[in-house]
This record gives sequence, C-alpha cells and structure tokens, in this order.
Amino acid sequence: MSRRLSRRAVLAGGLGAFVAAAGGTSAWALDRYVFDHVQVANASALTDLADVAGTGTATASGYTSDTATVTIESVDTGTVRYFVADVTVSDATIVRAAFANDQFGENIIANPSEIAAGAGAVLAINGDYYGFRDTGIVIRNGVAFRDRGARQGLAIHTDGSARLYDETATNADALLADGVWHTLSFGPGLVENGAVLDGIDAVEIDTNVGNHSVQGNQPRTGIGLVDANHWLFVVVDGRSDSSAGLTMSGFAQVFADRGATVAYNLDGGGSSTMIFNGDLVNDPLGRGQERGTSDILYVAG
Repeated sequence: MSRRLSRRAVLAGGLGAFVAAAGGTSAWALDRYVFDHVQVANASALTDLADVAGTGTATASGYTSDTATVTIESVDTGTVRYFVADVTVSDATIVRAAFANDQFGENIIANPSEIAAGAGAVLAINGDYYGFRDTGIVIRNGVAFRDRGARQGLAIHTDGSARLYDETATNADALLADGVWHTLSFGPGLVENGAVLDGIDAVEIDTNVGNHSVQGNQPRTGIGLVDANHWLFVVVDGRSDSSAGLTMSGFAQVFADRGATVAYNLDGGGSSTMIFNGDLVNDPLGRGQERGTSDILYVAG
C-alpha cells in the first residue's frame, strides 16, 4: 500500500554548533558532503513489505523461488567485463529498495553488501546515490521521501511497468496516485521504446564536487525492463587493467541487445556494485572492494 510521508524524523544535536564554530567554506563543505543528515529513521517501517524469506533456492549463478527467478551472466569481451542479472518477479513489489542504516537523509552511507544483508536481499545493485544530492523525486517502496524535481527520472509502477519521465513536470503525490512503486533520480535514460536514445554520450548529470564525468568509458550500473516484471540489472567494471568500462551509448546497447524496452543509468564509478547471495559479484575499480553508498535496489528472497 502506498503512503505519503507526512512527517520527518530529523537528527538534531551538536552538528549545528560545530559548523557555526568552524565557519567558512570548509565548514559548509563538511556539513553538506560529509556529516550525516538523518531525515527519516527506520525508513522500512513506513511501508508494509511481505516476508518472502526462505522460499527459494540459490546456486552459483542464479536463484529460483515462487516469487523470483534470477540468472546471472558474466560477459568478458577482452577489453570490458560486465555482469547481467536477468530477473523475473511474480509481483512488482518483489523488486525493492533499501537505505543505508535504514535511514533516509544526506551523506548516510554503507557498503551495498551491508545494506543487502539487512534487507534480506538475494540480489542487489547500488541505486542512484540519492543521499549525495538534495534534489530529485525519491519514492521507494511506495513511500515518498523527497519531492524536488530536477532531472529525468525513472518511474517503476506496481503493475510491473516502467517509464522515463520529467521530474519537473510532475510531483510525488501525482506519481503515487498513478501507482508508482519506485522512482530513481540519476540518469540519463538509456533506452526508450526499445531504441538507444540519441545524444546520451554528451549528457552531463551533476557537477557536484568530486564527481567524475559520466562521459567516456566508465564503470556503470543500470536497470532495464524487457516486459512487465522482467528486469535486467547490469553492472560494468571499469578504470582497471582488466576492464576499461563502457561509454554511455555502449552501455545502452547492452540493454537494447537484450530486449529492454526502457533502461536507465544509475550511479557508477566506484559505486558500481552487484551483490548476489551475500557475495560481491563484480570487481569495483579492480580493487575487489565495495564503496559506501546511500541505497540499493534489490530482489527480495
């Protein structure tokens, strides 16, 4: 059941006094990009999620249950390595989202494997790193947490469909009324109506401090929909001797070649991570280590 969040739990205390005492640009940067700003604690309690744990069987390359089927394929072209999780679920609400520390807010991070373990995920990928910015429409598991439209987003509906949309042309209430289960706010959109979108190699996402460009060959994470409740979760390794990464159009082509009707780019670089059955599937930046992020998308199991 979708519910609009009407009250926020805000973390108060000594942070404001510290920032005021420090003064200047450095204090602002620490407050904006480093210190936790918890707006909602125990975020998962805001929605009713059915318990599907213990109903499936996992193997080295997949998972099968009465609610989800997952098959993971590793592709190595000699210059780039990527992983495709082909996911079919019985109901759209089996594809879920979780926040680091089960808290919504800015700068709250944890390793994807830790978030996945806390959520009981069979398969997980990093999300859109909503916590690095204060804009975008953030709806997760049928609950609206943020309503500040700024860019092209992806809306995932409870009927198992998905679409690209303009955040600035709508709002969270309207999306919830339309049956939206999740929104993702990063981009760009990669595929629409089965075709790779033009101009995506030149798209600029954000220019926040410390961000790598999304252009060129990069590690990447994305999600695509083949048809109702049939998903592709794709993670590309990059910036390493074993994998150069993909351009945005090359990444989009991976989805199109596998029949995606719509696909969307998520946070990439060192954040690009796939977790299956508790284990790290890919090799972020060739270091074999995860990087903390604010959220994951996962398949419940």
